[in-house]
Amino acid sequence: MSHHTDPFAPAIHTGRIWLRTVADRLGTDDRMEAHRALRAWLHTVRDRLDIGAAAHLSAQLPTLLRGVYYEGWTPGSVPVRHDPQSFLEQFARTADMSTEEARRISAAVTDALAQLFSPGQLDHVLAQLPVPLRRVLLGADFGDILTSAGIFETPEAQR
Repeated sequence: MSHHTDPFAPAIHTGRIWLRTVADRLGTDDRMEAHRALRAWLHTVRDRLDIGAAAHLSAQLPTLLRGVYYEGWTPGSVPVRHDPQSFLEQFARTADMSTEEARRISAAVTDALAQLFSPGQLDHVLAQLPVPLRRVLLGADFGDILTSAGIFETPEAQR
């Protein structure tokens, strides 16, 4: 169907581009797997942001994914606990995977979204979260690079 006769076609097209970017970063052709991972990332991060930051993040999303983002959201119950373990458990439950997989997959989705968001937007989102959770979202390798560069404190230094 032509974009000229289907008003939803541009939203669907953009949503597919974002989903393909996530799938590529995950190394899969399975769009359902990519959707579960992206949805888990969006919901799990959203729930750890205050209402203003959550709304700011949603403004960066394509129309179709904005609906996914707000699905099931209860603004009166955010933000929830910020520790990495609760994040990984919620992510794993939402994406239907193990918590071990959730660590790798959440970092891969973060990497994909860094390519898709406006410059600086992901930095703004991550700045709203505590350092240990940022390290999970960035992945161990990148988190270690930032720590060694003095950008993130080590967990020992935070005590």
